[in-house]
Amino acid sequence: MAMAEFEVDRRTPAGALQTVDRALLVLLAFERTRPDWGVTEVAAEFGWDTSVAQRLLATLAGRGFLVSDPATRRYRIGPAVLRLGRLWERSGSLELLAGPVLEELRRVTGDTVLFCLPDSFHMRCVAAEEGEAGPLRYYPLVGELYPAHAGATSKSFYAYLPDEQRHRLFRGRPMARFTDRTVTDPDVLEQQLLQVRAQGYAWTVGEYDTGIATLAVPVFLGREPYGSLSLGGAEERFDGAPENRLDALRNAAALLEKRLTHPPQRAKPRARRTPSA
Repeated sequence: MAMAEFEVDRRTPAGALQTVDRALLVLLAFERTRPDWGVTEVAAEFGWDTSVAQRLLATLAGRGFLVSDPATRRYRIGPAVLRLGRLWERSGSLELLAGPVLEELRRVTGDTVLFCLPDSFHMRCVAAEEGEAGPLRYYPLVGELYPAHAGATSKSFYAYLPDEQRHRLFRGRPMARFTDRTVTDPDVLEQQLLQVRAQGYAWTVGEYDTGIATLAVPVFLGREPYGSLSLGGAEERFDGAPENRLDALRNAAALLEKRLTHPPQRAKPRARRTPSA
């Protein structure tokens, strides 16, 4: 799956407050590959006066959205962004955006659909749609944790972490065995993750639940792996050939990425026509 840049329209929408829009553009400029900015860099990047960039950065720092290094006078993302990020993932807004995508994917494939986000050494299910064959669990799927080393749902995400971060996560850590197919050797697991990254998807059978097959792809925000989207069901449903579902799954992941970066807008109400006298 392509990892395109997180494209942001820098034009201030009609009717929007320019100062607020500029402050939001500054926040959106921070990425893993560009974690800090200086005043002159922000001014040059957006074509603003240095004084404008300085006031915007100082204002955002004053409210905790940025922090300033007094030695270098460079700015990084602040704790207020972390607070909003955690609130966002647990507020129900994420499910509202993901729900229609998951519903359509379930309709097309008939499989159980999971959207999961990383949670320490697990993937946490944040949205799900039960498949036509019935529930995979006798309890709600949303909220369930899937171990990082077992199953396609997890492997499709962790395969895309930077190598150093992935090695720190899996090396020197005990890994539980859930079935006779669970991989607990870190060297074997690393080779599997590299293969997942090369082919762009993960496919596993019975690694976490005996008899359950899972096909999963990563979900990106810009260049950053954000979560995973997966299809699951009884092994016989897939007949050992996940490829016939892969296009539908990848298309759904691309649509989900689009909805997460550019949420759909409500249609503006039509102006009422004044009745003729």
